[in-house]
Amino acid sequence: MAQHILLVEDEESISRPLAYLLEREGYRVTVAGDGASALTLFGEHNPDLVLLDLMLPNVPGTEVCRGIRQKSQVPIIMLTAKDSEIDIVVGLELGADDYITKPYSTRELLARVRSALRRGAASAAPEPEPEDPADTLVLDELGIKLDVERHTVLVRGDETAMPLREFELLEILMRHSGRVLTRGQLIDRVWGSNYYGDTKTLDVHIKRIRARIEEAPSEPRLISTVRGVGYRFG
Repeated sequence: MAQHILLVEDEESISRPLAYLLEREGYRVTVAGDGASALTLFGEHNPDLVLLDLMLPNVPGTEVCRGIRQKSQVPIIMLTAKDSEIDIVVGLELGADDYITKPYSTRELLARVRSALRRGAASAAPEPEPEDPADTLVLDELGIKLDVERHTVLVRGDETAMPLREFELLEILMRHSGRVLTRGQLIDRVWGSNYYGDTKTLDVHIKRIRARIEEAPSEPRLISTVRGVGYRFG
């Protein structure tokens, strides 16, 4: 069965050609013209991907993103005419996986859609049973305790909620504690080798992780930036 995309866009001049483009690529598309209907249609159809405009009437796109994330880890790509860091940060903080700024090329949009759908399918696949179910995988260093199986993070003894992408980034950094991981390595591991976009998404996620785990996020000691290369934990 064709993968199902929920397109949330209030401007018909944008939604109609975009829906046609996606259907021509073999996807099933449901269009919502406002935030309230987007949440209703999401519950009815359980799509494989959400393309979400942030500027919506009635219920804003940020609230739609929040509502979806409360019940699903479906990939969400934000469509926005805004390109300021604060808009990107808010959307990613609420759980969006990626963003694309209008105007965008159809080639870039389709590449991002394919990449997000591949990641979504991979994360939805059942995990193999561990050889020893009692052997819980836990990373514990510098006051950060990350339980991979339970998907929990303790920061100096206090449990801290962390969205999936941030959790995956922190896990990779902690597994390679003391080593510098390049930006390309981190993007490949979390967003996939076919990710089509800039590296600003990675930087925003690192900034959010620091806000959660650092005692002084403006002077990070746990996750350091190696200029021109990437990031290092420890």
